[in-house]
Amino acid sequence: MAIDLTVNGVRHSVDVSPDTPLLWVVRDTLKLTGTKFSCGIAQCGACTLHVDGRPVRSCSLPVSAAAGKTVTTIEGLSTDGSHPVQAAWVELDVPQCGYCQSGMIMSVVALLKRHPKPTDADIDAEITNACRCSTYHRIRQAIHLAAAKVTAAGGKI
Repeated sequence: MAIDLTVNGVRHSVDVSPDTPLLWVVRDTLKLTGTKFSCGIAQCGACTLHVDGRPVRSCSLPVSAAAGKTVTTIEGLSTDGSHPVQAAWVELDVPQCGYCQSGMIMSVVALLKRHPKPTDADIDAEITNACRCSTYHRIRQAIHLAAAKVTAAGGKI
C-alpha cells in the first residue's frame, strides 16, 4: 500500500505495510539514518523526530499515522549543522558516544518552540530522553545556550 509522506521537505510515496514503524521507513526505505533505534518501546527517545512539528517516538508510531503529514528528521534541521541547538551541542561538546543525541536534539528543538527560555523545571518535565553516557549536565547547559542563541537570532527556531 502506498503511503504519502513529506520528509524534510521532500514528498515521498512509500510502499510499505501501514503498521510499519515510521522509524524503519525513515531509516530503511528513505535511508535517513540519523534517527536511531534503541529500545523499540518508545521509552528512551533515541528515535525522536517531528511529525507536524511535534516530537514523536518513531519506533512505535505506525507510518500510517504520519501519512499526509510533515516529518522532520535530524537531517532536516539544517544541511550543515548550523541549527542553534546543533551549534550549542558542538560548542559544549555534549555527546560522548552520541547515539542518543539526534533524538535528544529533536526533543530540545520542540521544547524551545514551546518554551523559548526554558527553566530547569521545564527541561526536567519535557526532556525525557535517556542518555546512556549520562551527559545530562552538558545537555542542560547546551539547552540554555541554544535558547540564548535562538533569542540572539531573533527567536526563530
